[in-house]
Amino acid sequence: MADHRPVTAARRRLPSWLKVKAPKGPRLRATKAVLERLCLHTVCESAKCPNIGDCFARRTATFMILGNVCTRNCTFCAVEHAGPEPLEPTEPERVAAAAAELALRHVVITSVTRDDLPDGGAHHFVRTIHAVRHRLPEASIEVLTPDFVGREENIAAVADAGPDVYNHNVETVPRLYDRVRPQAQYSRSLHLLEYVKQNHPASFTKSGIMVGLGETDAEVVDVLRDLRAVGCDSITIGQYLRPSPRHLPVERYVPPEQFAEYATTATKLGFRHVASAPFVRSSYNAAEAWEVVSGSTTR
Repeated sequence: MADHRPVTAARRRLPSWLKVKAPKGPRLRATKAVLERLCLHTVCESAKCPNIGDCFARRTATFMILGNVCTRNCTFCAVEHAGPEPLEPTEPERVAAAAAELALRHVVITSVTRDDLPDGGAHHFVRTIHAVRHRLPEASIEVLTPDFVGREENIAAVADAGPDVYNHNVETVPRLYDRVRPQAQYSRSLHLLEYVKQNHPASFTKSGIMVGLGETDAEVVDVLRDLRAVGCDSITIGQYLRPSPRHLPVERYVPPEQFAEYATTATKLGFRHVASAPFVRSSYNAAEAWEVVSGSTTR
């Protein structure tokens, strides 16, 4: 595998493969209307995901619970970083109501990080999972959680609630953590995924990484090996895109053929599902990915 080192000049202009037209139409507006009426946050909007138009137009969204303000200050992320917000007791039921109204067959629930809460928000995840199960018993559920500061009792609480997919992103290579995720630990994220797999061996575990932050291709492969070593089943690999001038700059735009090489390597390492392309994100096409690995459109 070629080792493409950072190309600083690549920051200046988006390459052709990253230029897309934003979808528009009544289905997109209808999705936004449901979310606004139920006063729900999505990572699609808060993190300025480039796929938001496509997803909303297909009446899908990734719900973001525990508020819209993160207690950590990751330098790649567009979600607001400030003092914590009070929890909303009705949020789990509102998420379930939106999922039912959108007729979701696969419900993805993520959150901001809430280091201020004793349980990190784990039991709010549990309540949301139960609320969705009650309203949509045939739907599959995927959670994308923070690291809960490594506290196993909180990781266990969410895993015990029975999500079909437990996702936790490592985001980048360990060498870049101090710059990209200063309040996180690579080893802690790996331990979370290992803990879930060891204690819930039938669970489907998933993680994701961004490229273009200054990593080398060899480092990406090392992360893939680390994830497989802890039993991770699925990997998503996508291009980092700078949300604003105050966020980390893009160090390189990885070409599509390199993403194809990542996918080939990940498949050889034994991942059950691999999504590797410039616009891939953790929750993008999550329903389709689950259908591939589960062999079913229902639970």
